[in-house]
Amino acid sequence: VKQIEKRDSVLQIDPDATDEELKKRFRQLSILVHPDKNQGDPDRAQQAFEAVDKAYKLLLDSDQKKKIIDVIQAGREYVEHTVNQKRKQLKKDGKPVCVEEDDPEIFRQAVYKQTMKLFAELEIKRKEREAKDMHERKRQREEEIEAQEKVKREKEWQKNFEETRDGRVDSWRTFQSKGKKKEKKNRTFLKPPKVKMEQRD
Repeated sequence: VKQIEKRDSVLQIDPDATDEELKKRFRQLSILVHPDKNQGDPDRAQQAFEAVDKAYKLLLDSDQKKKIIDVIQAGREYVEHTVNQKRKQLKKDGKPVCVEEDDPEIFRQAVYKQTMKLFAELEIKRKEREAKDMHERKRQREEEIEAQEKVKREKEWQKNFEETRDGRVDSWRTFQSKGKKKEKKNRTFLKPPKVKMEQRD
């Protein structure tokens, strides 16, 4: 297990490897890190075994493999560009054009570090997109719920309106009839008194 953790990649194989090479390497590492072979540290062995299995399945996916290779290539190109800039500066300063990345192992480690940095940045962006999408889905869901509640309220209002319509009509008729009676009564009250004519002898 410790040997796997010290490596720069889980499968320790070139991303350009064929599926057959991946399969062969997967079998080798699976046996090496299998929990049954690491009784002294079964938990870490299980984690390593799962990591190997995940990496193997990931690299078998052609689309995922292409994305991984593109990121690794971008990391390599960045390091190569940085090394070339160092050499130019050394040459300009009149110094020997030698950099530590001339050592293949140091160069490989530099590429690995830059590649991991790129993967980390991509992961951050992925999580940000997920959070944004989740927020957008939540907002849309809230709008849908609000729209449904609005329709429900309108239906309930319409239902109550229909159910109480007869009562409102009766109340209005009663009100009007009372108003007419009062009006007649008031008119009678306002009539001038009859004047009796005097009769002369």
